[in-house]
Amino acid sequence: MTRNLTRILGATALVAGTLPLAGPAAAEVTLRALMEDVPETSIIESLLPQFTEKTGIKVEFEKIGYGDMHDKLVLQLTAPESFYNLLSVDFLWAGEFPDAGWLEDLGPMARASQMNLDGFIPAMWDLLGRDGDTIPIVPMYNYSMGLIYRTDLLADRPLPDTLEGFVDLAVEMKPVAGSAGLAMQGQRGDPNSMEFSNFLFAAGGDYLDPENKVVLDSEAGRKALALYVRAMNEAAQQGALNANLDDTRRIMCAGEAFSMISYWWMLPALDNPAECPAVAGKLALAVVPGGHGESGGWGWGIPRNISAEEKAAAWAFIEWVQSPEIVKARALQGHAPVQTAAFQDAEVLAKFPYYADAGQVVAAGKSFPIFTYSAQYEDVLGTQLSMAASGQARIEDALSAAAKGLADQMAH
Repeated sequence: MTRNLTRILGATALVAGTLPLAGPAAAEVTLRALMEDVPETSIIESLLPQFTEKTGIKVEFEKIGYGDMHDKLVLQLTAPESFYNLLSVDFLWAGEFPDAGWLEDLGPMARASQMNLDGFIPAMWDLLGRDGDTIPIVPMYNYSMGLIYRTDLLADRPLPDTLEGFVDLAVEMKPVAGSAGLAMQGQRGDPNSMEFSNFLFAAGGDYLDPENKVVLDSEAGRKALALYVRAMNEAAQQGALNANLDDTRRIMCAGEAFSMISYWWMLPALDNPAECPAVAGKLALAVVPGGHGESGGWGWGIPRNISAEEKAAAWAFIEWVQSPEIVKARALQGHAPVQTAAFQDAEVLAKFPYYADAGQVVAAGKSFPIFTYSAQYEDVLGTQLSMAASGQARIEDALSAAAKGLADQMAH
């Protein structure tokens, strides 16, 4: 075991009050994490031998699809002792898990080990529920949303700087592109809730004010929904009301859309001559016109219902995996960083020039409401968005119902 790990474990023990100072005991722990089966997990997995060599702590990732993760984690977090002693937490659970008392407060550990908390992009802390010195979740990677668009179709015209101007452009570009001026994912639930959030934030609206009062039903909210409905009906592809992320990616890849509002790391997947020859070399990334898009991301947590030695080992891993050296190594493999330095690193930018734009997208991101029932609210909101976009409800009525649904669920 290195002297650095012994220092980390000792400091963690002193602050947490329950963790023993016996560093070697933590090194004998095997960390087990349930991880989404995505490229980000594979990137981290490739570096795990370095952590084990440095600390003596072994790490095992169990990779599954997103749809099965939440329920599987809850079963462990409500058990007398969790099998998973290192947690990967989606932002949609960042209200539920801490509110239920399932997560260790990582603030004391971060301060004891002198982690550079200021190096993280503030929007990521906002997304994952940091409250002053209380840190339930440390950011891992982001999936913030931005605008991906065709530079060849835009030619020498500037990208509009307002949401209204962009929707006008998307409508104009639909016949030019072929199928869509804006490829949209209108499927009810997570797809249309996340997509609409970009319209809301870009129009100057929000779900909650700083005091957590619901402010969705506002002039800016109505403007956002009106523009969303117009885009769905006049700029989107046929069948957009039932489309998801995979559908929009296929249309964009085929060269049949001018633009899509999507996760920024879709750009390198699309800008690939082998996979998407119709658009490779013709794409750019920008913050959603209006100045803000939807923020998204995952973080690291530590369950309360594990041993003190496991908590110490889990914190050692979190500090290692989010250290500047490992974050850079991950970025050079295509990681979606949550720390400013990675987006500004000369070596990273030389390999991935679009990271400069991606950093702006992440920094400008605003969060979907984070509370115990965030995931359930996606269905409430998504239903109203679908009704408005299909003409089954007036914009004013749909937005009012969505706001009431949010207030009702937050009151539970």
